[in-house]
Amino acid sequence: MTEVKPIPTLHRRRIFPELQWSQEQKAQRQAERKNFHQRCKEVFDRIQPELIKNHYNWYIVVEPDSGDYISDRNKEVAMQMAHHKYPNIVPLFLFRINETGISGTI
Repeated sequence: MTEVKPIPTLHRRRIFPELQWSQEQKAQRQAERKNFHQRCKEVFDRIQPELIKNHYNWYIVVEPDSGDYISDRNKEVAMQMAHHKYPNIVPLFLFRINETGISGTI
């Protein structure tokens, strides 16, 4: 008769348990992200009407502090160009030049 070996159970835990965010930190991070998106959206809304005519369904990466943007047909190329132009700026926002500005599927 074959002997059944017990299957060890995996105990799932946090990878870095010492990194615990408080509710205040989570709320602050969420507010910062919302503010950043709002600033990027303002730049996008300002330039979208002129770009939609000739660059429909292209991608645009917005840097909200300067109001500068980079556009390309390919989103990876647009992000690469933006990171090359702004190497020290980590948060950049990607939009798609269409009526909604949404760049992915929901």
